Amino acid sequence: MASNTISITPQQEGLQGDFCVPGDKSISHRVAILGGLAGGSTQVRNFLCSADCLNTLRAMQQLGARVSPEANPTCFTLTGVAQQPTPPAQQIDCGNSGTGMRLLAGVLAALPFASSLSGDESLCSRPMGRIITPLSAMGARLQACGAKPGCAPLHIEGGRLSPIDYELPMASAQVKSAVLLAGMLTQGTTSVRQPAITRDHTERLFSHFGIPCRVEDAGLRVSVEGPVTLRGRDITIPGDISSAAFWLVAAGIVPGSCLTLRHVGLNPTRTAIIDVLRRMGADISISQRVDACEPYGDITVRSAARLVGTELRPEEIPNLIDEIPILAVAAAFAEGETSIRHAAELRVKESDRIATTAGNLRAMGGCVQEYDDGMVISGGAPLQGAVLDSFGDHRIAMSFLVAGMRAAGPTTLLRCENISTSYPGFETHLHSLIHTA
Repeated sequence: MASNTISITPQQEGLQGDFCVPGDKSISHRVAILGGLAGGSTQVRNFLCSADCLNTLRAMQQLGARVSPEANPTCFTLTGVAQQPTPPAQQIDCGNSGTGMRLLAGVLAALPFASSLSGDESLCSRPMGRIITPLSAMGARLQACGAKPGCAPLHIEGGRLSPIDYELPMASAQVKSAVLLAGMLTQGTTSVRQPAITRDHTERLFSHFGIPCRVEDAGLRVSVEGPVTLRGRDITIPGDISSAAFWLVAAGIVPGSCLTLRHVGLNPTRTAIIDVLRRMGADISISQRVDACEPYGDITVRSAARLVGTELRPEEIPNLIDEIPILAVAAAFAEGETSIRHAAELRVKESDRIATTAGNLRAMGGCVQEYDDGMVISGGAPLQGAVLDSFGDHRIAMSFLVAGMRAAGPTTLLRCENISTSYPGFETHLHSLIHTA
């Protein structure tokens, strides 16, 4: 668990380091679900031992999967239920994880028993209608029972579903995956068409676990023929590029820095963060690349001689939605304007990330114009240290601790304990870099 309050002072010397970031969050969720449903055992290595992913793993244990050993499971054997799960004895707690809840809902909708999904206050305020609509069209019976319309807790009366050919109204890997997970347990062909390419971890893991999956129209159409037979298969999860993003920006903005991040996932649907930072002038190189089920490699970043503003293209947004807060920090230190639009989904994350990012940048003296779907940042003005609220949002907390490395004077972030939902060990890495800087 991260500290509730974390403070940082501006760094007078460059950041130097060579380390691994934790396992990929998106992949860890999906491995827990697919390995938990499979027949036989899956040896899992480098699982993200964060609150979010552990909640998904516990959910699969409630359905009958077994984990050995259970203590601090970054590496463990997951013995699946051979597609014969048992009804959960109690409500499944997804904690703070929208990914976990939406993916599990797709699976549970197709199982022959009733179940219920809930989570913390933040999760129960986020919209679930985007998965309820397609799953209901397949014949699922889902009811959002939250205080806010369309929000969790979700009550699911599982049962036989019908295949669907669904066109996503927005680019969303979570919705695509929920439908495909339901489809793999449904007789017939279930297809999803998306308006833009989204992260394709589900499709890659389907292939890894032996699930027939067709990807057509340059990745815009994905189909699965159900019901499928899953067999356990060992997997090593690469480091999370969304976690690496904080250090890519930190080293880019602190003069004299050189960081190497080992075994980071380089899935092409996730590397838009590298493309955008390079466009801004960041010095980023990749070595020791390995092409596996999920490609990975070592990323080295050196301080940039000069960063310049850029415009995020609409098609880039779905594949760097999680990195926008830290990109906004980079933009504050860049010359000129950076435009981030077509990102209205940020309003319904762990916090309203448009409002919280813009508000914290302004509190530090940054110049930000806020819009319904994003923001425009005028960079180059020196930022001032400040006491900032992270609003219980892990990515806001980590982003503004990075901003504090270059601000004038100390920066303190409040309500940082949720950092552990995605990056256990962040505070240790942060202090090791400060210690060596």
